[in-house]
Amino acid sequence: MFCKNCGEAINDNQAICIKCGVKVGEGNAFCSNCGNALAENADVCMSCGVAVKKASDYLAGQDKTVMILICLFLGGLGIHNFMMGETKKGIFKIIMSFCCGIGGILALIDLIKIAMGNYVVDPNKLV
Repeated sequence: MFCKNCGEAINDNQAICIKCGVKVGEGNAFCSNCGNALAENADVCMSCGVAVKKASDYLAGQDKTVMILICLFLGGLGIHNFMMGETKKGIFKIIMSFCCGIGGILALIDLIKIAMGNYVVDPNKLV
């Protein structure tokens, strides 16, 4: 594994790159698979052929339009969180919906983030 910011080889268990101090998975200058430099706005590494995942496009493999619709209609129950692998967030929203009634407000915040492309599922925190 390589740092996507500086290209330095890093251990799979590291949280940050020791050389540049950037959180693992952040950056878009180098391929995380081979460590070679990437072309600007590249979708695929031309050295090893691995797809380059951009943080803003990452919704745990789910289609953005589908996630917007599910968040709109079932977001108060956290169904979109379960679909993206965020089990703890989903359970929290169910509890908040039944106890306090604020699950819908939390879902509205998620809906806006998904629509604007700012919602990022951290693959390291998935349960």
